[in-house]
Amino acid sequence: MGRKFTKIDEEFICENCGEKIEKLGYTCRDHCNHCLYSKHVDINPGDREETCHGLLEPIMVELDSKKGYVIVYRCQKCGAIRKNKAADDDNMDLIIKLTARN
Repeated sequence: MGRKFTKIDEEFICENCGEKIEKLGYTCRDHCNHCLYSKHVDINPGDREETCHGLLEPIMVELDSKKGYVIVYRCQKCGAIRKNKAADDDNMDLIIKLTARN
């Protein structure tokens, strides 16, 4: 069975920096565009079935030839590694800084 994807594009308050994060509009918003942190809430994208709920800390960025910038996260609670495509309005200074960690 392939990966499931549930489209959820909603506003939220970032639990790391406290900024109000607006909907993305063209796909799902899954991380803060200011500090790039996310929350460990999904097993499959958008399903909200993960019970951990730890903060996902951006640890590096990979460049994918098809997806562009991909943010790599480590959960501060359980240590899981997750990846999410960067959004068009993400903090490019942080993207570049994290790219340099590769």
